[in-house]
Amino acid sequence: MSAPGWEGILDEGEEILWQGRPDQNFHMGMGKIATVIFGLFFAGFALFWMVMASNAPGPFWMFGLIHFSVGVGMVFWSIYGSTYSRRNTWYTLTDRRAFIATDFLTKGKSLKSYPLRDALVDFRAGPPDTIHFAHEERRGSKGRRYTVPVGFERIADGHEVMRLIRRIHGVTDPTPDTQDNAGETA
Repeated sequence: MSAPGWEGILDEGEEILWQGRPDQNFHMGMGKIATVIFGLFFAGFALFWMVMASNAPGPFWMFGLIHFSVGVGMVFWSIYGSTYSRRNTWYTLTDRRAFIATDFLTKGKSLKSYPLRDALVDFRAGPPDTIHFAHEERRGSKGRRYTVPVGFERIADGHEVMRLIRRIHGVTDPTPDTQDNAGETA
């Protein structure tokens, strides 16, 4: 019998071991600072251009609104985007797979599953902890492809989840003198 709400999703005999969510608190990574600075410059230049263009007759100055909006949007998404994404993400670990569910305003609901049996697992101790177990290829600007790690990001109980993943891999729990290290693989 499947867990309630998981009918038709889990395989027969598949059992849920853990469910959780990423850290819900505000967090902005250091890598976003450059985007914030660029967005502020972009919006500031557009604002300057609109002020100068407002001296001309007619509504010519309004052509700068799109650029100003893009700059403000870049700043806003760089600051709050990752927090929004985490607040709309749910994680589930079964004895066979990892599931990542999302519910975004623009994309709608999504449920992705990743097999764990032979996955190379990367544990990054926090707090909060992060466990990567897959990679996805994405397409950037100008069609360029790049790979991003996929996993349970910024979770509070990462050591316990890693212990469960080790059990899936058939690895016994470490001896008391062995500790989890950042970058550990299972």
